[in-house]
Amino acid sequence: MEAAVIDAGSKLLKAGTAVPDQAPPMIIPTKMKRMLEDGSSTDTPSFEDVNVDPVVRGFIRDWDAMEDLLQYVLYTGLEWEEGNEGQILFTDPLCTPKSVREQLVQLMFETFNVSGFYASEQAVLSLYAVGRISGCTVDIGHGKIDIASVIEGAVQHIASRRFEIGGIDLTKLLAQELGKSNPLVNLNVSDVEIIKEKYSSCAEDEVAYEKTQKSSEFEEHTLPDGQVIKVGKERYTVGEALFQPSILGLEAHGIVEQLVRSISTVSSENHRQLLENTVLCGGITSMPGFEDRFQKEASLSSSAIRPSLVKPPEYMPAELTQYSAWVGGAILAKVVFPQNQHVTKGDYDEAGPSVVHRKCF
Repeated sequence: MEAAVIDAGSKLLKAGTAVPDQAPPMIIPTKMKRMLEDGSSTDTPSFEDVNVDPVVRGFIRDWDAMEDLLQYVLYTGLEWEEGNEGQILFTDPLCTPKSVREQLVQLMFETFNVSGFYASEQAVLSLYAVGRISGCTVDIGHGKIDIASVIEGAVQHIASRRFEIGGIDLTKLLAQELGKSNPLVNLNVSDVEIIKEKYSSCAEDEVAYEKTQKSSEFEEHTLPDGQVIKVGKERYTVGEALFQPSILGLEAHGIVEQLVRSISTVSSENHRQLLENTVLCGGITSMPGFEDRFQKEASLSSSAIRPSLVKPPEYMPAELTQYSAWVGGAILAKVVFPQNQHVTKGDYDEAGPSVVHRKCF
């Protein structure tokens, strides 16, 4: 049986058996709806805390909910048989606490009885997906932005940065902007998420962005309840906030300059190898104009060596940026499990959860 690969993000969970050149067969929302004991839903205004988020800002926070989600993924989605569980590889976000890694490996062996376990950092896996073992990743997730440097398959943590902002914060920003221009329309988060994914675009540069704010054509979007909303200059705000964080009220450099500054902390002999192998990850990076703006900002950066983007191989699935860590995990699973580099049940029984730090790096 092929190993299972799971990439559990704050918004979406990607799962499937390790087949590297295809999209993950399961892409489902990570958010869960609380059910009553009789199995009925809790769609009542009086019931608080209806939705449960097992993963918050990239890290598992609700272990009971995560266990329920994995029960569904493994036994229903991937059709594992109880008593015949296989091997599993998880992706790790940047800066995952040791306690989270230990609790995950404990859950896998003691609750799910897996025969083998491995975990690897998302930055490394995203590079594997485009055929690199060294480079940089700029991963814009739902709940965080991770900028990581990788040399020979190892994350250089001194030259990596995590920011506690992400797609959900950009959605809230868009909701505010749409609310200003459409004061009579009632919007919920899921409506704004759809609008963000459908209409967001990135201006060519700051000057072009300023022009869109003064005059921009609008499109009408019909919400599920029949309300009609106008989407105009707001569509450019989401992308611009990544290059001008002051729009989000943050005193910080844009993502290209953050990348360049983080690289400056490693030996200069590695700068070219890192910056010239930059990979964008996360669905938001596929918005129209984003790559062009990234390259333009790179040409204006403070670095003598300009960041340049790696294009994925043609044989890789379309929209690879949205699940590159999962694809990289599928590639790695083809190596670590056949070569017995993973954590076995015997390893776990002998050393306990801390074995994950010795065998998974």
